[in-house]
This record gives sequence, C-alpha cells and structure tokens, in this order.
Amino acid sequence: MTRKIFSLAAALLLGVLCIAAPKKNHYTNPILFSDYSDPDVIRVGDDYWMTSSSFTCFPGLQILHSYDLLNWEIVSSALIDLGDDLAFDAPSHGNGVWAPCIRYNEGVYWIFWGDPDRGIYQVHTTDPRSSWSKPTLVLEGKGLIDPSPLWDEDGRVYLVHGWAGSRAGFKSVLSVCEMNRNCTGVISNQVMVFDGKSNGNDTIEGPKFYKRDGWYYIFAPSGGVKEGWQLVLKSRNVYGPYEWRKVLHQGSTDIHGPHQGGWVTDYKGNDWFLHFEDRYAWGRVCHLQPMEWKKDGWCVIGLDPDKDGVGEPVLEYKKPAVKKELASKVLTEVSALETVTGFRGVDIPLNWQWEANPKFHWFMTCPSKGCLRLNCIKQDEGWNNLRDTPNILAEKIVGPRTVFETKLVYTPSYESERVGVAVIGRDYATLELTNAGSEGVFLRRLDCYNAKEGAKEEVNCSLKYSEDKQITLYVRLEVKDQAVCTFSYSRDGKDWEEIGSDFKAREGDWIGAKIGLFAISDIKKNDGGYVEIY
Repeated sequence: MTRKIFSLAAALLLGVLCIAAPKKNHYTNPILFSDYSDPDVIRVGDDYWMTSSSFTCFPGLQILHSYDLLNWEIVSSALIDLGDDLAFDAPSHGNGVWAPCIRYNEGVYWIFWGDPDRGIYQVHTTDPRSSWSKPTLVLEGKGLIDPSPLWDEDGRVYLVHGWAGSRAGFKSVLSVCEMNRNCTGVISNQVMVFDGKSNGNDTIEGPKFYKRDGWYYIFAPSGGVKEGWQLVLKSRNVYGPYEWRKVLHQGSTDIHGPHQGGWVTDYKGNDWFLHFEDRYAWGRVCHLQPMEWKKDGWCVIGLDPDKDGVGEPVLEYKKPAVKKELASKVLTEVSALETVTGFRGVDIPLNWQWEANPKFHWFMTCPSKGCLRLNCIKQDEGWNNLRDTPNILAEKIVGPRTVFETKLVYTPSYESERVGVAVIGRDYATLELTNAGSEGVFLRRLDCYNAKEGAKEEVNCSLKYSEDKQITLYVRLEVKDQAVCTFSYSRDGKDWEEIGSDFKAREGDWIGAKIGLFAISDIKKNDGGYVEIY
C-alpha cells in the first residue's frame, strides 16, 4: 500500500514542478523542500555527505548522502539517543543538537555540534554509513554553539564557535580556540576574533572554518534567520585580525535571509554553497548556490546582477558537475524527501524520528506482518497535550505539497486510549481513534492551538466509529499551499470522506511541522491496547 501512497505524492509533486520545469541540465531551488536546518556538507571522493540540526529528535544527526548535490538519501544517523541524560527522556523542544559541522580528516569523519546548555560535542567514524562513536564533550559550558573544526597543515587543530545570548548573556561574537590533536578537549583560551555588534553584523552565528591559499576563512550568517545575509571573514593568522565582506544577501529575490550552510567543491573544481531558508511550517529548506572565488581572495555566492560585489540567491541554475558513471547511479537508501511509512523491516526507516530518547517498550517492529506496532503508553503526570508526549514517531513534511496515507489497525483494551495521526508544531491537529470504554471507539478530529503554552485540545469533529475488538482506519493527510492541512478517512482504503475543518500547520521550535504517529493512554494496566501501522 505504501508504494501506492508514494506514487500519489510523487505524482502531485511532479505536477507542481512541471508548471515551471527548469531548463535542461538545470536545477531549481529549494533542492530539499523539507526541514534540514543548519545544513553542512563535504565531498570525499565521489560522495557528498551532509548533516543538519536534529535538536531532540532521535535518531539524531541524520546522515545524508548524494552523488550530485541535488538528490539526497538518508543512510544512517550519528546519534541513536543522548544516553543517560534524563532531560532528554521527555520532549525538550528546541534544545539538544544545534548546528552541526561535518568534516573529514585522514580517514576519519567528524561531526561537531553545540548544545547551548551543556557545551560542544563531537562524534566520529571511519564509515559514515555505519555506527558512530559515543559523544565526547570537548568543551563544557553554557551558550557554546555552532562549532566548526579546522585541521591545519602543522597538525594543530582549531575550533571556531558562536555564542547563544539566551544562555551566555551575550551574542554576536565569534571565538577561536585550539583543541588537542584527538579532539577530546580544548587546550587554549577562547580568543574573540569577530565582534558583529561593532560593525553592523549583529547576531553573527553558524561559523564554518576553512583554509585556502594560506588564508583562514570563516563563513558565517549575520542579521538573523529571516532578514540576514552571509559574511566571509579572512585572515593570515588563525586568531586574526580578520577582514570581512558581505558575499550573499536576499537582494531583489524572494529568497529571504539566506542563512547558514557550507562550502563544497565538485569534482571539476566548481564551488557551491548549500544553505537554508526558513519557510515557517515547511521548515528550514535547503538551497544550493553557485559560488565564485575572485582574484583578490574573496568570493561571491549566488549571482551578482547589479555588480555591487554581493551575490543574490538563484532560483534556477546549471547543475553541478557529475562523473558520467555516477550520473545515472541509483540511490538505494531512504530518500531525504520520503513521506511513506515503509514499516516492513526489523528497523524503523531513517526518515522517522522520536520526540525524545526512544524507549524499547514503546514499539515493536513486525516484519512478518509488514507493520509497526505502537503500544498505548501512559503519559507522565502533568501532561497537557501532545507536545508533552515523548513517544510520538514523526517525519518531516515535504513541500510544496505532501499527501500522506496510512492504515491503522487498533486493538483496544482500556478507556482513554488514543491512537492516530497528527500534524504537529507549536499548534497541532489530530485524526484519531479514542477508546470511550462501554460507549465504544470514536473517530475524532482534534485541534490544539497554542500548544506550546500548554493549551488544551479542542474537539473539531467526533463520531461513533466502532465497537469491534479490532478496528481498521485508513487516514489521509494532505498538506497543501500555505501548509493548510486536510484530513480524510476511509474504512476500506477506497471510499474517502473529509472530516473536520482544515487546519493551518505551524512550525515547531527551530523546526518545521511534522507528521506524527502516536499511541497514548491515561492509565497503565496489564494487557493494554496497541495500534499496528501499515
């Protein structure tokens, strides 16, 4: 069934793209119309590797792979969970893993990230498709964010990072320090190398460290996520002083606040910059910009139509260079734009993430039945709404339109059990089966506005559905223009009926809206209910 769902979603997406199809051998932005916040990218041989912020969604630090910088698959994740830290056993929206940087040095892949409440961490591996090391706390402290390492020619290793004003009490500065050679700790003071407030570049953050032709370069966005621009800093000394120049801004385009990302070079030597743009409920979607180095050692990102030395983002451009033998190579893992369930194996597909550190008793994979079972888990005391629920399994919505369908088979047990599908953010909406005990099971459409503030759910629509011992429900969720969501249901997967009013999705905390699957209860007793998802 899920392949049919994917075909429908793909057909709808294709129909939209065909309206404004790019020229032959050209691509259009965004290249990833989905939430991959704070992306960073590298090329190692013929392979491009990318990761992005995962906050407290697990498995975290999804590892994306591509041969052409345009088509991406999820091949692994670097963080199964955040270990024994009890703070992440419950949803901690907007916290956790911020702005990672992926690098490769002498056969080892590294990812550094900042946790604004704990410090700077790293994980590493020799194979990005396989398992990664356990996290190492490199630098402990409040407000340390957005780290990027640099291995210098003499073997010394440096780290640039930003500061979160909400924790440190100050922001808009960048610091550089030196690490030991195995990157397990810092061996120098924090040296301030840039003060954005002193030169009109407030809220500078997200730095990426590079070295080219003997110059140290720091790429960093400034001015805020939605209104900002890209800077490049350069110096002959790792600790400065750094000159700076604005190299990319919105200009006359509709691509607002082109924000942080990474520089990468294709196999023919062409330079590119992959960055995000905040599209609210759709999330922080990824754009790819051409990039050109000038003779004076500065670069321009995007195109410079008014010749003022500052690039503007492109909507369409010639595709990156790809070797002939790779041009038609098929990606075999989970698409970064996947929206089907795919619960057929012993593992949950990597496009799905939990809202907190996952617990083994929440779920069971059932490959013999081709489904995933979610157990109805009692919520903790003080539960207000689904934003407090750790055992939500969620995936990103995909623009410009998502059509998601699934089949739920609910085996009820006790009153107060709820199973269903949600579109979740700072507000959320559900289509669910609710166990009303002796009254039977009801089909309900619920809305929760201002969920972030702890608001209660409102019943949008409710109808008596079944008194059977096993209940089948087909759910369709369509996310359309402006992230307006329509829910439909079917008893047989053929005849569909819309239910409830439309719902306008909202973004979450630093992320886009998501589609979530849940099974919860107000009580915990022997032999509780469960739902199987196909």
